[in-house]
Amino acid sequence: MALSLKDRITNKLLESRIISQDQLNKALLFQKEKGGKLSQIFIDLGFVKQEELLITLSQDLNIPLINLNKYNADPEVIEIIPKEIARHYHILPLSKIGPTITIAVADPLNIFAIDDIKSLTGFDVRLVLTDSDSIKAAIEQHYGKHTHNQLEAVVKRMEAPEVLVTAQDTDDIKPEELVKLTQEMPIVRATNVILSEAVRLKASDILIEPMENETRVRFRIDGLLQIARILPKALHEAIISRIKVMSELNIAERRLPQDGRFKLKIRNRFVDFRISILPSSFGEKVGIRILDQMNATLDVEKLGFTGSSLEALKLNSLKPHGMILACGPTGSGKTTTLYSILHFIDNPDKNIVTIEDPIEFDLKGINQVNAKPEIGLTFASALRSILRQDPDIIMVGEIRDFDTLDIAVKAALTGHLVLSTLHTNTAAGAITRMVNMGLEPFLISSSVVMIAAQRLVRKICDKCKESYEVDDDIKDAVGIKGESAATFYKGAGCKFCLGTGYKGRIGIIEVLTLDANIRRLIMNNSTEAVLKEHARSSGMITLREDGISKARGGLTTLEEIIRVTVGDQG
Repeated sequence: MALSLKDRITNKLLESRIISQDQLNKALLFQKEKGGKLSQIFIDLGFVKQEELLITLSQDLNIPLINLNKYNADPEVIEIIPKEIARHYHILPLSKIGPTITIAVADPLNIFAIDDIKSLTGFDVRLVLTDSDSIKAAIEQHYGKHTHNQLEAVVKRMEAPEVLVTAQDTDDIKPEELVKLTQEMPIVRATNVILSEAVRLKASDILIEPMENETRVRFRIDGLLQIARILPKALHEAIISRIKVMSELNIAERRLPQDGRFKLKIRNRFVDFRISILPSSFGEKVGIRILDQMNATLDVEKLGFTGSSLEALKLNSLKPHGMILACGPTGSGKTTTLYSILHFIDNPDKNIVTIEDPIEFDLKGINQVNAKPEIGLTFASALRSILRQDPDIIMVGEIRDFDTLDIAVKAALTGHLVLSTLHTNTAAGAITRMVNMGLEPFLISSSVVMIAAQRLVRKICDKCKESYEVDDDIKDAVGIKGESAATFYKGAGCKFCLGTGYKGRIGIIEVLTLDANIRRLIMNNSTEAVLKEHARSSGMITLREDGISKARGGLTTLEEIIRVTVGDQG
């Protein structure tokens, strides 16, 4: 078994008789009691001189030693890494040759620091070794009071003549020049600031849009787009190219749409970004979907569903076979609901397989397959293969065509529990949609056990929540005009919620369980309205009714419910 780097260094010190076994034992005991790095403990206890330790590290790791007192760092390279990062990781950037940056370190065994620097800069990293005190002094000397991580400074740098790209010039830039431009640190930092700011604000999407004379950056926060920044048009092509490089897309292709993804470490966690690039009249527009697992709530109890709807969801999820559908428009939380159901019913005696496009979050203990239509791995073809794996539960990311629907229904009829999504606005509308796709009504009534339609509504900000008098027009719109007892709330707008009065989102849902009467109506080709009316008479709570209930509870506003459920006249 190969020794770790720490053990190799320790053995080297023992073999060279720089330390004794007794000293090593004392140092290990000290570390166990008080913690700390073993190498520093050797120095603090007087067992090893710092020079001796540095020479041993240099020889074993083949990292050159350097005396920072006799070396001046390149001022342009200092701009690459912010002062706070240099201080945090105890490193100093010295020089850059091509795609490689040279960094002075006191602890070459800190692989996390090296990985973060690679991620932050986009460069390969070459290490040189020096002592800790020299790095501290050099950081203060070279950085001073200058700040490096503000986008305003980046914009100012980008407007400098040597790196300026005008709107007229972008069509004539050679691919190799674009690649070089994406490695300029102002561009790297500008892109990283946009991404990290979106993650900090818990945005679900980023849009980078070229205008005639400027570039607009918008974040979708709590379901609504907000302008985050207006940037000079000079930045646009370089930022788009930087995103292409990160996504491993074709940097020279600007006429055709491209899709990709990349992963970035932000705030000590990895965040996935899904990229879509679309040519437009003023340049390429980028849509970025942020898949931050930290923001995902994969617990059916915490999605906002309550009462009989939650109970029906849980009860139907425990059935051994049949089909469960989650419906709603894009961004309504359908996939999160299905993930939460899988989490709720998962246990070691079940074989659970999903087919998704793409996989949004990794689910521990569950087999997930990423669809790749370009090589023939479609939902339908993957589903056929999954059925040969003897699954108990199957999740299909989305039913888009008859082939997928047909195989999913047959799987549900042959002893499997199948979960999937469908793009319809209401639960009853999903039945009409399946008939229109070509599925026979008797197959729907035999296979489907439950259909849930859902939306996400914005929650009132807890920091500026206040009661208010609702206009009669609003009450009339939701059918509660005669009521006066209930107290309703709204957010006044504060710094915490960026002046919107809302912070976070919560789900509203309508759950249609297919009972004997609903199945009979399906067999008789009943309309969506008839199916919905019967479901309501049997106890189904509609989206709007669930929303009004949450408004009464002070979770959201009636105005928000009207906005989200505009198509639900229940």
